[in-house]
Amino acid sequence: MHFDHHFVQELSALGAITPISPLSDSRVIAINQGLLESLQLPEAWFQHDTLVDNLYNPEHPLVRNSFAQKYGGHQFGAWNPDLGDGRGLLLGHTRDANQQPVDLHLKGAGPTPYSRFGDGRAVLRSTLREYLASEAMHHLGIPTSRALALITSNHPVQREQTEPGAMLIRTCPSHIRFGHFEYFAHSRQPELLERLFQYTFTHHCDQLTTGENAHHALLSDITQRTARLVAHWQSVGFVHGVMNTDNMSIHGITFDYGPYAFMDACEPGMISNHSDPNGRYAYDKQPGIALWNLNALAHGFTSYLDVDGITEALQQFEPTLQQHYAQLMANKLGLSKLHGDDFSLLNDLLTLMAREGADYTHTFRRLAGIEPHRASHEFCDRFVDRSAAQHWVSRYQQRLLNDPIDPTTRQATMGLANPVVVLRNHHAQTVIEAAYQGDFEPFQRLLATLQNPFDEQHSSAEFAQPPPTENANMKLSCSS
Repeated sequence: MHFDHHFVQELSALGAITPISPLSDSRVIAINQGLLESLQLPEAWFQHDTLVDNLYNPEHPLVRNSFAQKYGGHQFGAWNPDLGDGRGLLLGHTRDANQQPVDLHLKGAGPTPYSRFGDGRAVLRSTLREYLASEAMHHLGIPTSRALALITSNHPVQREQTEPGAMLIRTCPSHIRFGHFEYFAHSRQPELLERLFQYTFTHHCDQLTTGENAHHALLSDITQRTARLVAHWQSVGFVHGVMNTDNMSIHGITFDYGPYAFMDACEPGMISNHSDPNGRYAYDKQPGIALWNLNALAHGFTSYLDVDGITEALQQFEPTLQQHYAQLMANKLGLSKLHGDDFSLLNDLLTLMAREGADYTHTFRRLAGIEPHRASHEFCDRFVDRSAAQHWVSRYQQRLLNDPIDPTTRQATMGLANPVVVLRNHHAQTVIEAAYQGDFEPFQRLLATLQNPFDEQHSSAEFAQPPPTENANMKLSCSS
């Protein structure tokens, strides 16, 4: 067993120990057994019949140092110093099978000093969506926090309507956000900012301290991790929805799922958040916003780096993003790499898809059916402008002939780059509606499908279906 509380012990001034407020009639709905087995924790803590009692026992090692962290953040571009864990608590730290650090965090734990007059609760709807999304992203190979356990209740929580309260235990390398560094820099607390940096180096980035300038190495590392993450998002058509700096992790993981979406119809300007009418966090804006957020984070480095040092670190964002995105998209196209006219070939496909509202996931999956010397009626027939589709396919077939990758390798590469199934919001909504009627079997079926996104044999045809046209690219509220 390995479970400690070094954040609380070393950075107690960066938050407050806060007890969990129990939900009435709580019960465990799901435990991520595979994830649990990878952690150095007693499985007895996470049994269906004991987990709730353990969470609500203030003397249990799992919760006796539950801690609400303080941070700030830029929300839709505006600085807000009055943020922090308003409905979540850091429980402690463990390690995985590879000796990598893992945080345990409880969402929906009740009021904290940073709840800002809120109730500190989460509802079943949002916890189901985060559980599904984090597992979907993980099995797509995209860095993410992960859900460990889901608990529901009969406790009424008022949102747009009264809903059952729920809690989610999630894991990630740490819960240190861009907003942590921003807050202690903006509030002019240099001693606490220094302690935060030293904690980060000690527990998460000790390999960065061997060079000449650890702070430059850290900002560069965060910049490159963030660039690679956004490239992953763009490649699968994922829209985060709330890329505020308090929702950005220094580890370059997908973090704090709210009104997210995977694109149904290809729509470059897709917005997933009802609260974002101007599209600040639209799909095609995500790379630029990520760099904007990194510039905001860099404010916390100004006591350690000069302008040239900060600029040099941040300038690594664009080439890292472009390089990683190019390789991801080359894999989706079944090419060894993209070069020269290949970028035009890719952009022309995306333009055709957007013009006709073609399904993003299915269109890329169908590319594997195109062979250099065979007609591609099945692919082209999906487009209204069939001649434009055929013209593109002819160019693509010629490109396949000129690529050194062999057909068997190409098929295998495309099969692992183009999922059969992504988490579509209309399917998530169907699962949520069933759960609100007490039926969690659809949730379990969808979860099992998302854990095998590239496997047609294990992917339920039901959950691979796109929505009716009128329900494509659903927007969600922040309470989602």
